[in-house]
Amino acid sequence: MEVKKYEEIHFVDSTRAVWNYSFFSEDDIRNFQQGTHYRLYDLFGSHEIEVLGKRGYYFAVWAPNATAVSVIGNFNDWNPTTHPLFVRLDKSGIWEGFIPGMSRGEVYKYHIDGFKGVKTDKGDPYANFWEKRPNTASITWDLGYNWKDDDWMSNRGKHNSLEAPCSIYEVHLASWMRPNKHDEESYNSYDQLRQLMVPYVQEMGFTHVEFMPIMEHPFDGSWGYQGTGYFAPTSRFGDPQSFMELINAFHEAGIGVILDWVPSHFPYDAHGLFMFDGANTYEYADMRKGFHPDWNSYVFNYKRGEVKSFLISSARFWFDKFHIDGIRVDAVSSMLKLNYSRTHGQWEPNEYGGDGNIEAINFIKDLNETIYRDFHDIQTIAEEATDWPGVSRPTVNNGLGFGMKWMMGWMHDTLDYFKMDPIYRRHYQNKFSFSMMYYYDENFLLPLSHDEVVHGKSPMIFKMPGDEWQKFANLRTLYTYMFTHPGGKLLFMGSEFGDTNEWNYKSELQWDLLKFDSHQLMKDCVRDLNLLLRNEPAMYENQFNIYGFEWVDLNHPAECVVAYRRKGKDPANDLLIILNLTPVVRHDWKVYTYGKSEWREIFNSDDKRYWGTGNVFNPEIFTRSLDKNDNMYEINVHLPPLGAIVLK
Repeated sequence: MEVKKYEEIHFVDSTRAVWNYSFFSEDDIRNFQQGTHYRLYDLFGSHEIEVLGKRGYYFAVWAPNATAVSVIGNFNDWNPTTHPLFVRLDKSGIWEGFIPGMSRGEVYKYHIDGFKGVKTDKGDPYANFWEKRPNTASITWDLGYNWKDDDWMSNRGKHNSLEAPCSIYEVHLASWMRPNKHDEESYNSYDQLRQLMVPYVQEMGFTHVEFMPIMEHPFDGSWGYQGTGYFAPTSRFGDPQSFMELINAFHEAGIGVILDWVPSHFPYDAHGLFMFDGANTYEYADMRKGFHPDWNSYVFNYKRGEVKSFLISSARFWFDKFHIDGIRVDAVSSMLKLNYSRTHGQWEPNEYGGDGNIEAINFIKDLNETIYRDFHDIQTIAEEATDWPGVSRPTVNNGLGFGMKWMMGWMHDTLDYFKMDPIYRRHYQNKFSFSMMYYYDENFLLPLSHDEVVHGKSPMIFKMPGDEWQKFANLRTLYTYMFTHPGGKLLFMGSEFGDTNEWNYKSELQWDLLKFDSHQLMKDCVRDLNLLLRNEPAMYENQFNIYGFEWVDLNHPAECVVAYRRKGKDPANDLLIILNLTPVVRHDWKVYTYGKSEWREIFNSDDKRYWGTGNVFNPEIFTRSLDKNDNMYEINVHLPPLGAIVLK
């Protein structure tokens, strides 16, 4: 049934500066209020349309505590009296109207006469484009774009599957590379990043990129995690179509795109969501729930249907309009727990006496159900650091419904272990092996993220003990362990070549280090680990189930030698990984395992190609049958110092 336009049913008074007009049906209003409308971006915000033969922009904003709302901008000299919007009579709190003659690229805000007479000028929560900070107005725009990624979109299910290799390159777009590394106001555009970054990520063999939040945000120092524009890529690097072009280029190169997304909190900037119409509209009114003590920011009111519809619409928007392949949801722990970063008296238990935020839990479940229902070939990933059960389990099994969860325990234990002088590692093998005790609880992704290399935490290379050679050898071994451990992988930019600075969002990566062999060959090592991951089915086919991993040797803690097997669906593809976690060379080391009488070395982290010694390798591997009935063999190998070998 064809839906009739508003002007075909209603009289439109075209004598005013703002014409009465509406996109909303009764069903839209009901779903919006109940928290079940997930395409609000098609209704709210500014949209170019034609009414009675006149082109212009339709505006709609939710301001339930307002007594008047008008559109202001350069087009009317920021006069709040000339372009008032109409309030809907259904008490939905929606203000709307059509402004004829308004063109694309106009800056605007909403002037709101709010609760108790408070007057505010707010940016559009649903805007698709904003002025570049420090300016704060929204911009009328459209999202028209001719996508050229049909091949990727029709086949991406196999790339984004839990049975596919997953190696994510985490990127902060501003500081990856700058035209002038000494000028924090110097940015590469989305177009320049397309030319520079896409071939680099492709060469390095990563399967996905993950962008730290690109949604519009006022303060660079928040790294994007305190946003004002939930439906707009930041204008720091260009317009929305240029960002689409960047995503399209990654897809054409066979690389998926994941966006960090922050539904946990927002800042108090005057033009943002805080006290939007003079009252707590988007945030909880009770500051025991509504204020975030860690970040001096405000927490979304997940109990309010309109806010829930807003947030799920935001997540859906990036999949729908920007063809993204996944979202990494930030700070999930802070959403789940009422007592997160709060002490006694600073929080109130839920209706059952517990510390879970029940409406936030329901919001997260609805979010995942909606996204996977509408985009079955993507992933949602939780940055969640507690032992909350079932984060990456289906909601029908009482899980939260995420596809994957960051494995923070693995990250902490692994870094603690590798930071140790090798002489002490013999006492801490359990730190190394503990991850597999709880690995099958979730679909885990192993993160070595920006959080591990920021101010005061040291870059990856300087976490490693020993002299320069040992630092690089340790780091190559750590990366080999990470890539051969079950689960997805995430590596923050710069870590792939051993950046020697902590990450500084005001500068750029130390690309000049690549003139040194130690760093260039470290980069080559990570590239080859990515290729190993992509090319060996045993590394990914069973990465989230009990059939993909098996300890082979944990019986030599004194020597710090560990061996394990990675198993795919075909036993012929099995891999044997042996790590020597001290600087002592082990010649003729015996490993006992079953099933295969012939093995060859396919990766050695001590190879000269990676700035290793190149002295200890296995051109030929001798095996001896121990028990023909049990198919057991003794494998004799040479183990390089602070090194890892992979046998097939």
